[in-house]
Amino acid sequence: MSDSSMTDLLLEGVVGSTAYGLNTPASDLDYAGIYVQPTSSLLGLHPPAREHATRQGRGGADATYHELGKAMGLMLKCNPTASEILWLDTHTAATDFGRELIGLRGCFLSARLVRESFFGYATSQFHRLVDRGRFQGSLETRREKHARHTMRLLWQGYELYTTGVLPIRVVDPDRYFEFGRRITADPEARAARELIAEYETKFETARTVLPEHADEAPLEDFLQRVRRAHLAPLSAPVR
Repeated sequence: MSDSSMTDLLLEGVVGSTAYGLNTPASDLDYAGIYVQPTSSLLGLHPPAREHATRQGRGGADATYHELGKAMGLMLKCNPTASEILWLDTHTAATDFGRELIGLRGCFLSARLVRESFFGYATSQFHRLVDRGRFQGSLETRREKHARHTMRLLWQGYELYTTGVLPIRVVDPDRYFEFGRRITADPEARAARELIAEYETKFETARTVLPEHADEAPLEDFLQRVRRAHLAPLSAPVR
């Protein structure tokens, strides 16, 4: 990470297909991170746009970094992509605040949003399959990838919903690759449609261990302490 605006990196790790165990020799290495913007920069007339992630190459790899406030907002929505960094087994960078945030990961969870977010992301992958139909070459490879991630998101979401733990690495990668190959020969992605219907039933009949609402008080306390720690002392007024 080289962007000078990201003055304090709290957490960083390898995510995406490599983390899931679904990478191929052609897969890119993906990094994700959370950084803290100096608090004074958030208080001025032109604060940085929080709706955008900062993307920087790390040794040629893809990387996406969110400012802490943006990241926590996405995590409160149980966004799968934003949340997974808190559930990695290892990290390439982690400060004391970063490790504390990992310890608070359960506070972000709520049953309805976990179900809606993971199921929603999975169905969006499915629609990409259907919209693209059957292709040759690189687009067909991408179609296989969408199929694998549809399956992965459904499994992850259900596990999180029923156990309170978000698994990152899939248990049987070959099963996911076989599923992707089936989809390439099926323009209507019927196997994916059936899998979504299966998980819809599983979610409806499952007993969740998650609370109805996120536990925001510890998260608010954490964010306030980080903001205070990154507030530079004011300069003395000129007389």
